[in-house]
Amino acid sequence: MHAMECIDSVYVILYKIKKGTGIIMKRIILTSLLVWTIIVSLAACSNNNSKTTQAAKDAEINKITFVLDWTPNTNHTGLYIAQEKGYFKDAGLEVEIIQPPEDGASALVAGGKAQFGVDFQDTIAPGFANNDPLPVTAVAALVQHNTSGIISRKGEGINSPKGMEGKMYATWDMEVEKAIIQNVVEKDGGDYAKIHMIPSNVTDEVTALLTKQVDAIWVYYGWGGIATEISELPTDFFAFKDINPVFDYYTPILIANNDFLSSHFTVAKSFLAALRKGYEDAIQNPQEAAEILCKAAPELNKELVLKSQEWLKDKYQGESEQWGYIDQTRWDQFYQWLFENGLISKEIPPGFGFSNDYLTY
Repeated sequence: MHAMECIDSVYVILYKIKKGTGIIMKRIILTSLLVWTIIVSLAACSNNNSKTTQAAKDAEINKITFVLDWTPNTNHTGLYIAQEKGYFKDAGLEVEIIQPPEDGASALVAGGKAQFGVDFQDTIAPGFANNDPLPVTAVAALVQHNTSGIISRKGEGINSPKGMEGKMYATWDMEVEKAIIQNVVEKDGGDYAKIHMIPSNVTDEVTALLTKQVDAIWVYYGWGGIATEISELPTDFFAFKDINPVFDYYTPILIANNDFLSSHFTVAKSFLAALRKGYEDAIQNPQEAAEILCKAAPELNKELVLKSQEWLKDKYQGESEQWGYIDQTRWDQFYQWLFENGLISKEIPPGFGFSNDYLTY
């Protein structure tokens, strides 16, 4: 019964009472009946309206928009497995996977246009380091350790940071990036000033190295490094975390909109539980995982995907007791290093910007 129907029913009762006899007892009985009917009618109206509102609300919150950080790759495989195998559907969720806008996933998630997205602890730092922090929270680590480092043609002396002296490095010209390079080079006894910084957004590491456009490239080995392997290009590689442990920060991370998290705690946990199952499947069966990812993104190189899945199967969870866990010590150490080196304008409080509360233990 809608509100207007409730009101109409009350008017009908009033009209009937008005036309009744003048017998006092009858009026008492009818008045009591009127009061009871009004209470029941209003309760029914309220209940029905509440059910309608809640049903609409439930339908809305169960529709999840997930924005990637880049084109589909093996960092995202668990997401596509959870979609393909119906883990999201079993949790009562309808998940739409979209590509990021030019200003990245964090802008879309912060603005409430997507509930979840992929970002990186280093690039999101400026958004946390101000008086009005970006309203997002990292709720899971997609890969447990930082797999990035410098790759170069084998035998040219860049098997350690000092070897970058006098060589051409493809830089994104980002302050955090250059500070990390400087730190590892100087820690290795090298002279950062002697590196030839070549602004270049390399998307094909194999071609860039083969044609000698540059000598050294920052890569995430699970994708860029594996690409050189399947091309049979001999390379040298060193990981940043092996030179300085403070660079074992979390990259990539799963971020979520703060308003969504505070309003829909159970839905967020259900999403993370389904996603975790997807990544656990990728760990257990990398070949099947590769097939699912290639089905979702047929433009990908199948050989690259398969070999990348094999390499990443031990990296998604690492030594952690469960997939997705973020260690506060590692998180805080990196942000403290950024602040101490003037790479962010404001100190980020310990434990700020991430939460393990949405992971299922």
